[in-house]
Amino acid sequence: MGLGFAERRACCLLRPPGSGREGAGRDAPPELRGGSDVAVPHAYPLGPLHEPASALMEPQPCPRSVAEGFLEEELRLNAELSQLQFSEPVGIIYNPVEYAWEPHRSYVTRYCQGPKEVLFLGMNPGPFGMAQTGVPFGEVSVVRDWLGIGGPVLTPPQEHPKRPVLGLECPQSEVSGARFWGFFRNLCGQPEVFFRHCFVHNLCPLLFLTPSGRNVTPAELPARQREQLLRACDAALCRQVQLLGVQLVVGVGRLAEQRARRALAGLTPEVQVEGLLHPSPRSPQANRGWEAAAKERLNELGLLPLLTK
Repeated sequence: MGLGFAERRACCLLRPPGSGREGAGRDAPPELRGGSDVAVPHAYPLGPLHEPASALMEPQPCPRSVAEGFLEEELRLNAELSQLQFSEPVGIIYNPVEYAWEPHRSYVTRYCQGPKEVLFLGMNPGPFGMAQTGVPFGEVSVVRDWLGIGGPVLTPPQEHPKRPVLGLECPQSEVSGARFWGFFRNLCGQPEVFFRHCFVHNLCPLLFLTPSGRNVTPAELPARQREQLLRACDAALCRQVQLLGVQLVVGVGRLAEQRARRALAGLTPEVQVEGLLHPSPRSPQANRGWEAAAKERLNELGLLPLLTK
């Protein structure tokens, strides 16, 4: 039997990769390019003028920062998912990593600057959370006031009139996000305490809506389309976990936990996968006291020392 997370953490030292410099983002789609500090780096930067001629013969890759690498992996997944076709019950698809690129990029570059021991993994965006802010479980007030994330949010290519994207001006609160981030705000005090060892990410970046505007979960997709989608997302998760040096993935909700177990099985070095009750208001158990249940679960996993000053 392998070591538990607490024991494995005690005998494992993470080494952050070297920091890279940001490029001009010429590989990103036009709508994803920011100003002079966009986070998609050039593959090969220009060398200094005193570089020896022999070294100039073979361009040397620029060392990526962790945040740059993570954003590159997300753009790679976006490109793969853009090739997929979805039929009923899906009518409209939102991808906030694209139209909410600026706040999403700000979230990653601010809070994913180095390796992470723990990854909290959600399934996909909610209509009043990440679909509005570009941040996983991104309830507007928490994103703006606690995480300190801002930036313009564009209109999706197709927008459902019942699910308008209003960005950080959205008046609707997302209960799951308010519970999730509110719990960690109370536990950690400052976001830097949480993100010192942890990060939060969604397995799938897409929000699916029916023609009537109802949210469609990935589990509700036709079997073949669901597997095509999640196969690409699973592969991206493997790359992201290896990039961050993650030792423990905590799936928020049963489906995220199951997909993480499937995706990361056999990965070397081994990555532990555990589950956490989803804070959804549709869950009777969560409605009976999600915060207490979450704290108890994190204590079982030995994570509370990582999340307090």
